[in-house]
Amino acid sequence: MKFLDEAKVFIKSGDGGNGVIAFRRERFIEYGGPDGGNGGRGGNVYAEAVEGLNTLIDYRYAQHFKARKGGNGAGSDRTGAAAPDVTLKVPVGTQILDEDRETVIADLDVVGKRVLLAKGGDGGFGNANYKTSTNRAPRRADPGWPGEEKWVWLRLKLIADAGLVGLPNAGKSTFLAAASAARPKIADYPFTTLHPQLGVVRLNATEEFVLADIPGLIEGASEGAGLGTRFLGHVERCRVLLHLIDGSQADPAGAWRMIRNELEEYGGGLAEKPEIVVLNKLDAMTPQARTSRVKALERATGRPVMLAAGATGEGVPEVLRAVMDVVRAK
Repeated sequence: MKFLDEAKVFIKSGDGGNGVIAFRRERFIEYGGPDGGNGGRGGNVYAEAVEGLNTLIDYRYAQHFKARKGGNGAGSDRTGAAAPDVTLKVPVGTQILDEDRETVIADLDVVGKRVLLAKGGDGGFGNANYKTSTNRAPRRADPGWPGEEKWVWLRLKLIADAGLVGLPNAGKSTFLAAASAARPKIADYPFTTLHPQLGVVRLNATEEFVLADIPGLIEGASEGAGLGTRFLGHVERCRVLLHLIDGSQADPAGAWRMIRNELEEYGGGLAEKPEIVVLNKLDAMTPQARTSRVKALERATGRPVMLAAGATGEGVPEVLRAVMDVVRAK
C-alpha cells in the first residue's frame, strides 16, 4: 500500500429542506387552515479516527465529500426527512487543518474521536409555523438554510513511542529490522527509506513500544534540502528520540550537531525531547576508533553515548531497554 500522509479534500454539508405552503382541505371539515410542514435538516460532515488505517491513500483519488440536502416539508404538518451524515474515516493521529495549512481544526489522536467539520443547514419553516390569531392563512414559507463548504487538509502524524533520527545511511532501517518484525528496505546507498516505517518492539511479554523510522535528514533539510523536514511531523508525538550516528564516519560529533541544528530549526518541540545517542555500526570500527569517537561524541553531547551494531545485533537489547525506561517514565 502506498504511504500518503497529506491530502486536501473539499467538504460540503447538505442544505436544509424547504418549508411548504399548504392548507387543510377535507370534506366535511368546517374549518381548515395552514398545515405546511418544515423542511428537514441537511447532512453533517464528520471526521472520525478509526483503527486499521495507517495512511491517507483513500483520499488520493476521492477528494470531494458532499452530504445530501434535507427533504422538503409537506402538507398535514409533515416535516421533511433529515439527510444522512457523511463521515471521513481517517487513521489515528490525523490532524485536520484549515485551507491555510496552519490553523488546526482538530487533532484525532484517539481511536473513536469524532469531530464535526461542516454542519448541515436547518430546514425552512412551512406556513403552519406562521399562523397567528390575526393571520389565520399565512402564505409564507422559507427555503432551507445552505450548508457549509470549504477545503481542508488532512495531515497524518504517526503515533509512535520512540522515533529514529539521523543522517542517511546511519543504519536506521537496519536497526529497526533488528529490533522489530518490520522489514524496511535496506541498501548500501543513501535515502533507501522514502516513507516513514513503524515497528513494534517487544522486550518481553509485558513490555513493548512502537518505534518509527523516518527518512534521513541532511544539512539544510529545514530549508527543503533532500527530502526536507516533511516527515519530522511523524516523530513530533514520540516520547523519546533515538539518534543513530554512523560510527564508520570520521566526524560523528559533527553529524550529531548537524542533526540537532535541523531539529531546532524545525521546531515542534523536537529539540526538547529526551534523546538517546547511539554510535551505530559498532562492527565497522576498530577498538581505537571506537574509543576516540565515543569520547568525542560524549564531549559534544554532554551525555553518555551507547554503542550498537544493527547488522549483528550487538548492543541492540541494551539500547531498547534504555528506550523502554524513558517511555515508561514519561
